[in-house]
Amino acid sequence: MMIFFIVGLIVHVVFFLSIFDIYFTSPLVHGMTPQHVPLAPPAKRLVLFVADGLRADSLFKPDDNGTGRAPYLRSVIEESGTWGVSHTRVPTESRPGHVALIAGFYEDVSAVAKGWKENPVEFDSVFNESRHTWCWGSPDILPMFAKGATGDHVHTYTYPPEREDFASTDASRLDTWVFDEVKDFLNVAKSNETLLNMLHEEQNVFFLHLLGIDTNGHAHRPMSKEYLENIGLVDSGVAEFVSVMDDFYGHDGKTAYIFTSDHGMTNWGSHGAGHPSETLTPLVAWGAGVQTAQREGSHKYDDNYLKEWGLETSMRVDVNQADIAPLMSSLIGVPFPVNSVGVLPLNYLNNSQHFKAESIYANAIQILEQFRVKMAQKKETTISFLFTPYQPLSDSKQMDFMRNARNLIQKGQFDEAVSIRYCEDLIVQAMEGLSYYHTYDRLFLGSSVVLGFIGWTSYVVLFILKTHASLRKPPTNILGQMFLCIGLLVALFLMVQSSPWTYYIYCLLPVPVWFSVMREFETLASLVRSVPSLPLSKCFGYFLLVTFGIELLVVSFFYRAMLTLGLVVLALWPMVSGLYTKAKFRSLSWMLSCLFLAVFPLLPVVGREPDVNYVILFVCICFQMMQVVLCAYILTSTHSSLQLKQGLPLFNQLVSWLTLVSSFLIPLLSSTRLFRRLLSILMSLPLTIDLIMLCYAMSTLCLTVIHKQISCKSFHTDFAENIDITKIRQLRLDDIRRSYFFVFFIIIAFFGCGNIASINSFDPASVYCFLTVFNPFIMGGMLMWKVLIPFVIVMCTFESIQVSTQLSSRSLFLVVLVISDLMALHFFFLVKDHGSWLDIGTSISHYVIVMSMTIFLMLLSVMTHFLTSKRILIGRKRKMHFR
Repeated sequence: MMIFFIVGLIVHVVFFLSIFDIYFTSPLVHGMTPQHVPLAPPAKRLVLFVADGLRADSLFKPDDNGTGRAPYLRSVIEESGTWGVSHTRVPTESRPGHVALIAGFYEDVSAVAKGWKENPVEFDSVFNESRHTWCWGSPDILPMFAKGATGDHVHTYTYPPEREDFASTDASRLDTWVFDEVKDFLNVAKSNETLLNMLHEEQNVFFLHLLGIDTNGHAHRPMSKEYLENIGLVDSGVAEFVSVMDDFYGHDGKTAYIFTSDHGMTNWGSHGAGHPSETLTPLVAWGAGVQTAQREGSHKYDDNYLKEWGLETSMRVDVNQADIAPLMSSLIGVPFPVNSVGVLPLNYLNNSQHFKAESIYANAIQILEQFRVKMAQKKETTISFLFTPYQPLSDSKQMDFMRNARNLIQKGQFDEAVSIRYCEDLIVQAMEGLSYYHTYDRLFLGSSVVLGFIGWTSYVVLFILKTHASLRKPPTNILGQMFLCIGLLVALFLMVQSSPWTYYIYCLLPVPVWFSVMREFETLASLVRSVPSLPLSKCFGYFLLVTFGIELLVVSFFYRAMLTLGLVVLALWPMVSGLYTKAKFRSLSWMLSCLFLAVFPLLPVVGREPDVNYVILFVCICFQMMQVVLCAYILTSTHSSLQLKQGLPLFNQLVSWLTLVSSFLIPLLSSTRLFRRLLSILMSLPLTIDLIMLCYAMSTLCLTVIHKQISCKSFHTDFAENIDITKIRQLRLDDIRRSYFFVFFIIIAFFGCGNIASINSFDPASVYCFLTVFNPFIMGGMLMWKVLIPFVIVMCTFESIQVSTQLSSRSLFLVVLVISDLMALHFFFLVKDHGSWLDIGTSISHYVIVMSMTIFLMLLSVMTHFLTSKRILIGRKRKMHFR
C-alpha cells in the first residue's frame, strides 16, 4: 500500500502539472529582429505615471458635489489630451500589470508564480529599448525591469521596503516621496554636466510608480477618505511635476505624458480576479505627439460610463493594457518590444497619416516576426509529414502581405481604408497564427493526459474490487512485453520530434497505467460473472446517487448556491436513514448545524467588511479555553488600533505569532481520547475565530457523534491504543456515502468557508494581526494556511470516524480518490481551446483546485494520523491500519 500511495502521489502530481504545460506555457519566443519606424518621432522623452491600484471610476467619476477628484487630469481630458479605459487581464496583480504596460505581453501563470522581483524569463521592454530610463518607486516593481534590461541604462531609485506598511498613518507619503525625489533629481542634474547631457538626449523615459493609492485601498477600502484624498494628492503631484519638467526643458514641447494604472480594486480592498472594478483602469495621454481632446466619436460605448463620469462630450478611446507599450514606443521612436502583442492605438497619435501608416506597419512586422519564429520552432520539433501549417499565413501569403502593404505606403495611400487597414488585418492574422502554434500540441498532450487519467481511475476501481472481493489473477509475461514495445515506440516517436522532456512523462505515463489495468482484466471478468449474486437494485440506486452527487459538486464550482442544496439534503439524511428515531438529539444537532452552515454559500466569499461583532458572538457561543479568548481580544484590539491609525501593537503581534505556533503543539499535548482530541484540534486553531469556521467545525463534530452512534462505540476510544488489525472490516456500499460526505465537506472547505478566491483576490486584512508591512510571500503563506484550516478539520473528523466505525482509512481513501478523480476528469473535458481566455481560465482553475484537493488529501492523510494521536511522542509500536 505504501508503494501504491507513492505511485498515486506521483501520478497526480504529473496530472496537476500537465495543465500548466498544456494551457499555461510561456508565450515568449526569442530571435526576432527589432522593428524601427523610419520617420522622426514626435517626442524626445516620455513620462509614465502608474498609480498602482487606481480604478477607472475612482479617477473619472466626480464627487457627490459634482467636482472632480483630479482637477488637473480632468482638464487634460477635456482640453489637451486623449483618454479612455485600459482593460487589464486576470490575474490583476502588480507584476503582470506592469509587464503588460511596459513590455506589451501578458505573462503566463507560471512566470508570475516564479518570482516577484526577478525575471524567470527574459523579455524585451520599452525601458530596455530606450536610451536611458529613470525609475522611482516601489522596491517590488522596479528591480525586475532593471535586471531584465541589457546594459546599465535603466536606473532605479526605491524607498526601503519597510515603508510599505498597511498600518501606516499616511500611506500617501509613498507618492510624496516619489515626487520629491524626482524634483531633487532634476535640481541636482542642473549642476551635473554629465547627467544633464544624458537627460537632454532623445528616447529617454521617466517612470514614476505611485503605490500610495494601492496601499490606502488595501488598508481603508477604495471608497474611504484616505483613498480618495490620495487621488487628489497624486493629481496635484502630476500637475507640479509637469510644470517642473517643462521648466527644466525650456518648454520645448517634446515631452509626452501617459498616466495609467496596473490594476483596479474591489470595494472591499482586494484585487487579483476579474471583477470590472479590478480590470477597468484609467488611461490619460497628453503632450508631444498625442491627439488633443476630441468632441465626437464617443457613442460606440454603451456601458453608460460616460454619463456617469460626466464625460459625454469627450472622445473616449479604450485600449487593451498591452497596447500601451507600442504607444509609448511610437511616441519616442524606439523599436517596439519584440515580445509585445499590443496593437498601436492610432487614435492616440497626433501625427501625419504617413507616420501612422509606417508605425502600424512596423507593429505588424514586429508581431509577424514572432509568428515566424514560433512557426519555425514548431516545424523543427514535428515530423515533416505530420506538420500542419497555419494556412491563412503561408510563406507566400506573408510575402504578399508585406509587399502589398509596403507598396501602398510608398504610393502615399495612407488612409485607414487602405494601407493602415491592410496592416491591421495583417496583425489580426499574425495574432491568430501565434495562438495557433502556441496551442499546436494541446490536443496531443490533452489526449495523453486523459488516457492516463481514465486508466488510473479504472485501475483504482479494479484495485478496490480485487482487494475487497478476493478477485485475483496474476499478470502474463506476454502482456508485459506488449506494453514494453508500446512504450519504446512512443519514446522513439517523441525522440524523432525532439520533444521536451515533459512530453515523455505525459505520453509514457499511460503505458504502465494501462498495463496495470489490463493485468487485472480477469478481476473485471470475475466481477461480471458474479453480477447475478449482487443486490442489483441497491447497487443501481447507489450508482444514481453517486452520479447525482458528483454532478452536484461539479456544478457547485460554478454556482456556489448548489452547496446550500447539498447541505439541505445532508441535513435530511438522519430522517431518511432512520437514525432520527435512534438518536433524536444527536440527529437534531446535525440537522441544525448543516442548515446553519447552508446559509454561508449564499453569501459573498470575498467583499465583506470585517465585523468584530462576529468575534464577540463567537466568544459568547464558545465555552472554550483561554487561548480563544486571548485571540478574540487580539483581533478586536488590532482592528481598533488600525482604525485609529496607531499601527500594529507589538504585544498583539507577538501574541499572534506565539498563538499560531502553539496551535500546532497543543493538540499533541491533549488527551488521546477520541472526542477530547478532536475537540482540542478544532478549538486550537487561532485563525478559526470566525462564525462560519465555528459552524463548519460543529457540523463535522456532529457528524462524528452520529457515526459513533451508528457504530455503538464509546467516546472514550483512545487513539493511542493498539488497533487489532483483525477487526478492521472491508468496504460496504454504505461506505460510499461516507466517502462522498468526505469529498463534500472538502468542497465546502474550498467554497463554503473561504474559497480559493480569497487567495486570488489579494486582501492582506486577514493577516494584519501578524504583520502589516507588505510581504507577498509571507502574507500569501498565511492566507494559504487559513484556507487549509477547514481541510485539517475535516481530515481529523473523518479520521475519528474511521476509527469509530473500524473502517480501514486505506479503503475510504481509495473511494474518495475515485470520486475526486472523476470530478477532475470532468473539468478537464470542460476546458476548450475556443472561447474567451477568462472562460478557459475558469475551467482550468477548477481542475487545478480538484487536483490540489486530491494531492492535499494524500499528504494530509499522513499528517492527520500524526495530529490525532501520540504515536510518535509516546513511542509505542503498533500495527498501523493506515494504507
